[in-house]
Amino acid sequence: MAEGDAGSDQRQNEEIEAMAAIYGEEWCVIDDCAKIFCIRISDDIDDPKWTLCLQVMLPNEYPGTAPPIYQLNAPWLKGQERTDLSNSLEEIYIQNIGESILYLWVEKIRDVLIQKSQMTEPGPDIKKKTEEEDVECEDDLILACQPENPVKALDFEISENQTEIEELPPIDHGIPITDRRSTFQAHLAPVVCPKQVKMVLAKLYENKKIASATHNIYAYRIYCEDKQTFLQDCEDDGETAAGGRLLHLMEIGFFPKILNVRNVMVVVSRWYGGILLGPDRFKHINNCARNILVERNYTNSPEESSKALGKNKKVKKDKKRSEH
Repeated sequence: MAEGDAGSDQRQNEEIEAMAAIYGEEWCVIDDCAKIFCIRISDDIDDPKWTLCLQVMLPNEYPGTAPPIYQLNAPWLKGQERTDLSNSLEEIYIQNIGESILYLWVEKIRDVLIQKSQMTEPGPDIKKKTEEEDVECEDDLILACQPENPVKALDFEISENQTEIEELPPIDHGIPITDRRSTFQAHLAPVVCPKQVKMVLAKLYENKKIASATHNIYAYRIYCEDKQTFLQDCEDDGETAAGGRLLHLMEIGFFPKILNVRNVMVVVSRWYGGILLGPDRFKHINNCARNILVERNYTNSPEESSKALGKNKKVKKDKKRSEH
């Protein structure tokens, strides 16, 4: 390891330790090796009205010569509001090049949320109790967690010239996983536009059992051919950082499978059984998602990728031979 890399690594570790100490349970490690983290930021810790999840990945060059790679996740954050917040974070980086800036970013976002809460508009109607909160009984939890209109929070901007098919796609349901009276089940649907994401969620919520789930965590990735980029987002639905972890699974994958999935959404329903599971709940959420992605062939193993590459090379060689 070069001396510069060693210095960056040490500074990153010191910053990570400081963030964990300052923010406690709001700070979440998604992938320690890849240095991917998520922090849940709200306008008020005791009585949050507006909440946003900031996901960051620290490249080797940070903080010396490169900024953190980041993603802002909140169902209400869109359009000019998203652009303005992103510009503010980038300005902070430019003004502090070479310095550790995660704390400055978090507090800037918190300031924005506090200003937003002081305005007349009400907060999004998606507040739910997390597993860690005290509940008298499971029935009370389900009633408290069920929103009046779960799809109301999804207000996607769809361009006028969007020509994707907007039919309800087929929805597959995975095999449930049960642990200590909590049950987890994944649902998967192919999607090609944000409207279909909304349609799938609406269809799922027609099922009374799914609608009564303590959490319905989801993530989706849509590949935009014209821009060669991904449109993606996720929702924790009250289970802090679960949506970010689910999206990360869909982006990066798991050994020995490589996902990088496109044009699909995964929803994981969790029915709380009254016993705290701790970190195991995240394992079950991702296992449910992983299983249904594998079942529906949204994965490639390194061996399959190598075979496909080898086959393509052989076809090219045979073609060249036939040309001579």
